Amino acid sequence: MKHFPVFIAVEGRRIVVSGGGDAAIAKLRLLLKTEANLTVFAQTPDALIVEWAAAGKLTLHRRAIEPGDAMCAVLFYAANDDAAEDARVAALAHRDGARVNLVDNLADSQFITPAIVDRDPVTIAIGTEGAAPVLARAIKKDLEERLPATLGPLARIGKAFRTVAEALPFGRARRDFWSEYYFKTGPEAIDKAGIDAVPNALNALLHKHLNAPKKVGFVDLVGAGPGDPDLLTLKARKALDAADVVIHDRLVTPEILELARREALVIDAGKEGFGKAMAQDDINALIVEHARSGAHVVRLKAGDPTVFGRLDEELEACDAANITWRIIPGITAASAAVAGIGQSLTKRQRNASVRLLTGHDMKGFADHDWRTLAKTGEVAAIYMGKRSARFIQGRLMMHGADPATPVTFIENASRPDQRIIATTLAKMADALADASLTGPALTLYGLAPRAAMIALEDLQEKEFA
Repeated sequence: MKHFPVFIAVEGRRIVVSGGGDAAIAKLRLLLKTEANLTVFAQTPDALIVEWAAAGKLTLHRRAIEPGDAMCAVLFYAANDDAAEDARVAALAHRDGARVNLVDNLADSQFITPAIVDRDPVTIAIGTEGAAPVLARAIKKDLEERLPATLGPLARIGKAFRTVAEALPFGRARRDFWSEYYFKTGPEAIDKAGIDAVPNALNALLHKHLNAPKKVGFVDLVGAGPGDPDLLTLKARKALDAADVVIHDRLVTPEILELARREALVIDAGKEGFGKAMAQDDINALIVEHARSGAHVVRLKAGDPTVFGRLDEELEACDAANITWRIIPGITAASAAVAGIGQSLTKRQRNASVRLLTGHDMKGFADHDWRTLAKTGEVAAIYMGKRSARFIQGRLMMHGADPATPVTFIENASRPDQRIIATTLAKMADALADASLTGPALTLYGLAPRAAMIALEDLQEKEFA
């Protein structure tokens, strides 16, 4: 992020615009929505600017900018439709201490003006740092159509009521009150009796919430999927948006954690095979502690919580503490990995079953039914198998598996930096060592990438390089 979005207080403050043509008019249409004192410098202003000045909406000086004209301005726009003149006036404004924007000159601007959805006092700013203005306009259009015109009046009434609502405890209780106001009580009051009915409805709603019994906490055990935030379920997104506390695994990506509410407490409870880890009992205690305090807890697990996620231990801890819970499944790594190589986990006349295996358990390398797995046509998805690759290779070959059986490693499945390493059982341990994988990887035994997927992978690697 090269531009940090902020909302600058402009009420009663000075904003200066240099220019009298189309570029200046475009900026002024937006600036006239503010409560700033607008000053325009233009030798030959457009008739519309003259009209605005005559109506008292801005102050117009029919001349070019001179030193000192931008003094005390909180913002300055160079909008002369002339690059040389823009550079000249921008230099003067810089010396006067104003923040400067040169229209259509991102590199030399100190700030940019976003696309804005205006439901005063609710304002939504959309910026693309100059990369895709057409995308910003499309998002603006979509939001304009989605947001009701009544949102502004509801927000103004709510703003005046905020100090009264502080009678509610900070956090979930207050958030639930405002959620019910904006999405249920407020709109219903307007529909039934108009905007004048909203204050009484708001007072009645506050009385209801002040006298409601204390809410008990609960736990959502959520699958974060393989890493791509677009693969999250809608239920998972809603849970993250509502959570007071998020307790997440090491493999949950930053992009997914970004979807949690800013006010939420985010706790890293990561585990790493054969390495530093938070004890499962401590994770259980964290879940119970926060849920008992009345919080909505999201236990966020990479992949699907029901697949090698030690889910049952956490459910048992919740049950022992009489805490309500819900499981929200996610896309497991095996599904994402097999999609990444263009294959399916099961195929008619090849394999009627698939095995989900772990490379190691609490005692070390995990043992399995190697004799059955070594049969021709068997398919397995092996989780946490990087460190146990040589052990798995040895066990399978010891039980008669064909050394030419395809083996594929998929690192960072579904993510932009996904890597695919195709090899065979005979070479799998050496191929893994040569690849120097650093991210989470899943091993697909008995499956090779389709030729089209290999070509795509090669193309992506060349583009990345």
